[in-house]
Formats: sequence, structure tokens, C-alpha cells
Amino acid sequence: MTSAHHVAGGETASCPEETEDATYARVTRRIIPFLCLCFVIAFLDRVNVGFAKLQMQQDLHLSETVYGLGAGIFFIAYFLFEVPSNLIMHRVGGRRWIARIMITWALLTCGMAFVRSEMSFYAVRFLLGAAEAGFFPGIILYLTYWYPVQRRSRITALFMTAIPISGVLGGIVSGSILASMNGVHGLAGWQWLFLLEGIPSLIIGVCVLFYLDDSIGAAGWLTQTQKHLLQYNIETESSAKKHVSVRSAFRHPLVWLLALVYFGSSMGQYGFGFWLPSIIKATGVSSALDIGLLSAVPYAFGVAAMLLVGRSSDRTGERRWHYGLSAVVAASGLVGAVIWSNNTIAAMVALTIASMGLQCLAPVFWTLPTGLLGGVAAAAGIAVINAIGNLAGFVSPYLVGWVKDTTGTTAVGMYVIAGFLLLAGALVVFGTQPAGASARR
Repeated sequence: MTSAHHVAGGETASCPEETEDATYARVTRRIIPFLCLCFVIAFLDRVNVGFAKLQMQQDLHLSETVYGLGAGIFFIAYFLFEVPSNLIMHRVGGRRWIARIMITWALLTCGMAFVRSEMSFYAVRFLLGAAEAGFFPGIILYLTYWYPVQRRSRITALFMTAIPISGVLGGIVSGSILASMNGVHGLAGWQWLFLLEGIPSLIIGVCVLFYLDDSIGAAGWLTQTQKHLLQYNIETESSAKKHVSVRSAFRHPLVWLLALVYFGSSMGQYGFGFWLPSIIKATGVSSALDIGLLSAVPYAFGVAAMLLVGRSSDRTGERRWHYGLSAVVAASGLVGAVIWSNNTIAAMVALTIASMGLQCLAPVFWTLPTGLLGGVAAAAGIAVINAIGNLAGFVSPYLVGWVKDTTGTTAVGMYVIAGFLLLAGALVVFGTQPAGASARR
């Protein structure tokens, strides 16, 4: 079996499939581990407030509602600045813009160590959201510069293993810092948590400037033949996409449908991420280190599930049912965690099932919009979907915090989140047939 690719002079030539696979394997080895590292650090800095809460809530006298609002206000800024951020990246290139994002959020993460009141908590979390806005959709857009849609679910799954990996590392590292650094040099453990977890972002942000390439043509580690092959595949796919204006991307009905779907899945992702340590603590686990170690377990299983489902979706070309069934699994796990909230072992099994379902959603989901739009419309459409979807990062923790303050339990909040996950699954299965067909091509 062969595939055509573009060569110098504007002609096409036959390229053995194994040569094409080897080229993509080289691209993957070069950029995916590094992007994963960036996202591990990004997601860790985004949700480490969930671990810091175990100590800072008492130190700063924060209610559950205040914590939920502070955790979620990050996403208000994220929403406001995400689309402009992605359009700037499309113009100036991923290398400089991703570096800018990482360096600014590193400084603000360290700044979280010095909040002293509700207002300073809200202010720094808002600024952190503004700094990070555009990072994730920027990476999704960056991957479209290198991979055609038929390879993108597995690649996106590889990249997004960063979320469960950050959960594994975050649980262990954050729990250890809280337990061992509390009181060192007069700083609380939660202050050390923000300081020590902000430094890697700064270092990696500087490395981005020297490691990433803005385009296939700028990649000095590829041969000319490999560049032509990759560029031909991208150009061929691009010619079949809809290249519309930014304004048209905002009006595209499927963009808004997918934004609602992503809102539902993000309700689950952030409700789980921000409240997992507190849920485990509520089952009777008191040690910060033990909570951190137990928090790593659901994410570890999530890595395996994500890779298996992403590979299966690419192999079969089927997207909708892979997404829908994963949403059902995630919702079932969250409900189970509520039902067995007084039993640590049973609750951990349910939380692990929830994590496995949750981690499978995004890699399959992002094949839909990236297979639909191209050019500046892709930059705008991806950012619109991610920006609106990530408003769930505000709604979810605030909702759970308010419900817990009102009722004394997170149960109702978790039921609502499970309902959003089921709605998202139903919308993909029954409402995205054209997008699913497009993504399978």
C-alpha cells in the first residue's frame, strides 16, 4: 500500500506506507513528549489549588463557596482571553506564544503563595487564568500543523495523557510537599506547594523558545523528503476543509453544539480534579500524604484507558460511540463515589472508574472540530469551543462548593455533574453525525 506525497517541483510521488509511518513516528518522538511535559506542568499548576485547599482554607478562613469561586474564577479570565490568544498564536507562531504563556503563568503560580485574603485569592486566580488562556487550544491547533485528522485522535490521546499523569505526579508531589515543608522558613506547606510547582513552568517556558518549531518547513531535524510528505498530507486535508472567516466560525451551529458538549465534559473533568482530594478526605483519610498517594490511583488507570480508547477510535474511525460510552462510564463512577462515600475502598474504585471515563473524552472529542475547520477558522473555532467549554471550570467547582456549604455534602453537586456528562454523551452520539462522518475520513 502506498501514499502520495509532494516533492520538489510540484510533482507527486509514491511513498511506502512504512516510510510515512516512520516519518510521523519521528515527529511524534520529537514534539509529543515535550508538549506532554508542558501540559503536565500546566494542568498541575491549574488544579494544585485543590491540594493547597487542605491547608490554606483553614489558614485563610475560606468557606467552601469562596474556595469554589476562587478555583473557578480562573476560567472567567480563560474565557475572556482565549480566542484572542489563539488568534495571536496563529499569527506569531506557537514557539514564542507558548513560551510567553508558560513564563507568565509560572510567575503567577509562585505569586499564589502570598495570597492573604479572599480578594487576593480571587485576583491572582483571575490573573493566572488570563496568563494561561490559549495554552490548551493553542496546542490542539499546533498539532493540526503536523498531523492529518486520521492520525489525530491517537496523537491527541498521547498528548492528553498529561492530564492523568499530572494527577499521578500531582497527588504524590503535592501531598509530599504539604506534609514535609509545612513551617519550613516560616512558610506554610501550601505556600511551598505553589512556589515549588511554579518553578518548573518557568524553566520549561524558556526551553520552548529553543526547542519547538513554528512549522514543518522550519524543522531542521526533518529531511526535505519528510517535509514534503508531511506538508502534502496537511495541504490535501486542508483543501477539503471549510476555510471560513472568524465571524463565520462564531456563527457555525456545529461549533456551538460542540462547545456545549465540551462544557458538559469539562464539568466532569474540573469537578473531579478540584474536589478529588476533598472527596477522599471525606471518606475518612486524614493524612495529606495519604490523600496525595490515593489521588494518584484514579489518574494512573485513566492513562491506560485514554490510550486504549484513543487507539481504538483511530483504528475503527468511529468517534461518536467511543465518546458516548466513555461519558456514561464517567457519570456512573461519579454517582458510585457518592453512594459509597463512607467506604474508602469502594469510593476509590468508583473514582477510578470515573477517571477512566473522563480521561477518554477529550482525545476523541477534539477529532471533531479539528476535522471540520481549517486555517484561521480552525484557530477561532477551537478557541471558541474550548473557551465556552472551560466556563465549566468556573461553574463546576463553585456549584459543588455552594452545594456543600448549603447541604453539608457534595452529593447533589456530583449528581448534577453526572447529568452534564450524560447530556454531553447524548449530544455527540445523536447530534454530531456529520462531524463524526467528517472525522472518519
